[in-house]
Order: sequence, then structure tokens, then C-alpha cells
Amino acid sequence: MRHWVMGAGLFLLLGAFVSGTAAQDNLPIIDMHVHTADGTVQDQVAVMDEFHIVKAFLSGSLEEVYQWTAAAPGRFIASPMFPVFGINGFPDIEALRAEYVAGRLQGMGEITSQYLGIPPNALVLEPYFALAEEQDVPVLIHMAGGGAPYPTFRLSAGRPLLLEEVLVRHPKLRIYVENASYPFLDEMTALMRRYRQQVYADLSTMTRAKQRSVFHNYLRALIQRGLGKQLMFGTDGAPARTPQNIEAIESASFLTDEQKRDIFYNNAARFLRFTDEEIAAHHDR
Repeated sequence: MRHWVMGAGLFLLLGAFVSGTAAQDNLPIIDMHVHTADGTVQDQVAVMDEFHIVKAFLSGSLEEVYQWTAAAPGRFIASPMFPVFGINGFPDIEALRAEYVAGRLQGMGEITSQYLGIPPNALVLEPYFALAEEQDVPVLIHMAGGGAPYPTFRLSAGRPLLLEEVLVRHPKLRIYVENASYPFLDEMTALMRRYRQQVYADLSTMTRAKQRSVFHNYLRALIQRGLGKQLMFGTDGAPARTPQNIEAIESASFLTDEQKRDIFYNNAARFLRFTDEEIAAHHDR
């Protein structure tokens, strides 16, 4: 979760570019990284409608998440964000289980424990991973070499291989890592190759890197290492930044059309286990 600044002129330029590429084909997009703190539900739904984003993984406080899902039924995968930024602390595990059983939540995370210097294999997180496996819900976790300024943030708590113990203990757990754990390329490659069915990654905040080549070089390396079927689109920012996120994928000349469609939709649809009927509906078939 990070904040970036984009001028109005650049926003309009990017909007025009995107409208002339992916959007004109009216092909569906799944946004795997949206927060309630990054704008209003009305703004989020408006940009989803404009760019045919058919579903978004939404995290925040339970109160805000439920406000958004009530305002826009069927548009979001509801998920609690914890434990930092004053959101929830570590929620009571039985109360959380009740929310999943009742069907009010469909995902878990963003888990932001790295901001407290807590690695993913810490015992305090074990009950939550066990619950996610039990309820068969996808998990988003922040593990990267950067993030919003926070005094207890620790780079060492974001190394991808720290997830391996979690994956071994929970072989049915589905988890995806923010920004493919940039810049930990080698560890992320090893983890995603070894646990292909369990570990995916989003391409979110880093798509807005000040130097586009930084993002494209990292994405190219992931593709060359055979991980193109495990990468998913995300925004992790205010709705106004969505065109820039989309353009970052569209402008990657080394990607084939099939690889772009995998990132924008196909990989997430598989990871989320959408039915054939849901996929057909998203494609207006």
C-alpha cells in the first residue's frame, strides 16, 4: 500500500490511451487490489464501469467494506484488512469465522503484518491462515522491499521464502503477494515455481513507478521465468489512477495479447475459481 501522485494532464492522456486499447474491446478486467480508504465507492464503481472491471478484491475495515458491498452488490470480493493503519488490530478469530460462514466475507487481507515487522511465518498469523484454508478463501499479503512510511516496517519480514512454512502447513491455502514481492525476484521465482497452485502475485503499485522501465524489467523477468499464468492485475490506489495501471500493462510490448488477457482477467478468474457461468457473464456471452 503506497501513495503516488499523478498530474491531471497525465491522467487525461492515459485515459485516452487506455480507451483506445483494452477498453474499446470491452473485455473484462479483475482488479485484485482495492482499498476502501482510496476514494469513495461511487468513484470506484464509476471507474470500474468505464474500464469494464467486473470484480474487485476489496479490503479495509469491516465497517467500510460492508458499506461498499451494500452500496454496490456483486461488484466486490469483501475482505478484512489487518493488522495496521489502525484497522482492526488482529481481529477475533471466532468473530471472523462467523463472518465467513455467514457469507459476508469472501477473502482475507490485505494482511499488512510487515508494517509491524512481523514475518508471515509468525505464530500470531497462524490462526488466520488456518481459517483462510478452512473457509477456502484467497489471501492477499503485503511482502515487498518497500511500502508506506511506517516506523516498524521491516524489509526482512517481506522475504518471499518466509511464506514457505505457511504453505507447507496449509497445502490448500491460496495466497497472492502484492507486487510480486518486488525487488525479491529470485526468492519470488522459487516460491511461485514450487507452489504454482497456491501462490500468485498482483501487479499493482509498482505499475506507477516513476521510471516505467523499472516495472517493465521486473515484469519481463517474471514472464521469462515462466510465471505469466500466476500474475494478476491490481491498482492499490485511488480510482483516478486506474488508467495508469492499465496502460502500464498495455504498453509492455514484450507481452503477447494472450499474456495481457491472462494478467487482466484469466489468471484471477482461475485463482478465484469462477464458474463457467460467471466467466461467460463477465464476457457478456
